[in-house]
Amino acid sequence: MPALAREAAQPYVAERSSEASHDAAAMLGFFRIMTLWGASNPQMRRILGSPPERTFYEWKAGRVKRLPEDVMRRIGYVAGVFKALQMLYADTAQADSWVSRPNRYFAGQAPLERMAAGDVTDLAIVRAYVDAARAPWS
Repeated sequence: MPALAREAAQPYVAERSSEASHDAAAMLGFFRIMTLWGASNPQMRRILGSPPERTFYEWKAGRVKRLPEDVMRRIGYVAGVFKALQMLYADTAQADSWVSRPNRYFAGQAPLERMAAGDVTDLAIVRAYVDAARAPWS
């Protein structure tokens, strides 16, 4: 392969490697948040969009390649909820337990149950709720 062709290919390889490590870091963060929130494996799978069980356990074991855009969007909603709760509550235990407490806004469901309903709009609704609560401090 001519040197020019190798140089042209190199940035693409580095970019793919960077994307893969970004996806792996996002998934690691997701599982850490889910652990703090006490989410079950079935809840985690539904929040991620119900990937095949084998894929889910590969991700959970840290074997992450390229994630679908929908999964990255879902992880982004979870990270946003987590961050907003950390801003709202000075006590991290209180922030982390909020997702497990029934909430009238979600018809008595716990926010974690609502997020695990399976649709990305359920994640967006919980995110919008905590963002609205946080608005005075933004």
